[in-house]
Amino acid sequence: MIVGLIIACEVAFWVLLAAGLAFRYLLKMPRTGLALLLCEPLLELLLFVVTAVDLRNGAEPDWRHGLAAVYIGFTVGLGHSTIAWADARIAHRFAGGPPPVKPPRYGMARTVHECRVAGRWLVAALVAIGLLQAAIWYVGNGGTGSLRAWQWRMVWLIGVNVLIAASYALFPKRRPA
Repeated sequence: MIVGLIIACEVAFWVLLAAGLAFRYLLKMPRTGLALLLCEPLLELLLFVVTAVDLRNGAEPDWRHGLAAVYIGFTVGLGHSTIAWADARIAHRFAGGPPPVKPPRYGMARTVHECRVAGRWLVAALVAIGLLQAAIWYVGNGGTGSLRAWQWRMVWLIGVNVLIAASYALFPKRRPA
């Protein structure tokens, strides 16, 4: 049930995003579009509540509960930038907005960009780790190995993103001569 709800939340995320942007730019109803976009966090709240109720009703914590926490973390950390990315492209394509800003390709500007991207992933992983820890405390210490495994995956993800950002800081890409 949890995996099905995660899939439904992901599909609903993209449906709400498409509907919100369609109302905003194609139908010229920006308030309705904004209202639809503001419904996005309700999906994560629903997933959080259903997962907590499932655990409270005696379900053994397993990879599905961990995946739910990771999904919520990723949506918190990366959802806003995904919406902004899509909004800029739809505004340009259908509403005469400016062309979307491309990420810088060279030098310190690229380093700063990569650090911001790593920061988003860091927020996503830390929120997931926090939710996983809350779940561990919520159900007690019995049978929480799969939740701990998800926490270690998030620590690994943090390490990878820090290494990527650090590589741009230590070895900045130079403009071709």
